[in-house]
Amino acid sequence: MKKELVIEWNHIGEEIEKTAEEFEETGMALSAVLAEIRMLLEMEGVRVRMNETVLPDDAPPGSESLLFNGVPVEDLLEGVEVTAAACSCAGCETCGEGCEEDAECRTLRYNGEAYEAIPPELLGRAAAKALELE
Repeated sequence: MKKELVIEWNHIGEEIEKTAEEFEETGMALSAVLAEIRMLLEMEGVRVRMNETVLPDDAPPGSESLLFNGVPVEDLLEGVEVTAAACSCAGCETCGEGCEEDAECRTLRYNGEAYEAIPPELLGRAAAKALELE
């Protein structure tokens, strides 16, 4: 088993209203999962660290990622794929500014469902897989 779990979360910036809700959900889910597993892992001698990088608003498509020990979440979990869905966020619908008409959001698809905010269950499974516990 690896002795460290490093979670790297790279997401587009704080200035974009359209992403605030999805990133807040993912951030809260990450915090909850880490709170649950951190003590157990540290008792087993595994150091847990999370790095959040806020990318510039004009970051190129595909810059956003969630990595567990350097491996993207979609590569850790069988049946998970990254897709792009038409942006359905409030910022685009209400203001229409700063959002292109055909703007797309990074989405994970798993078991026929699309998720803009990654569910805690998938985060926990990705952490376990990164540590070779599954």
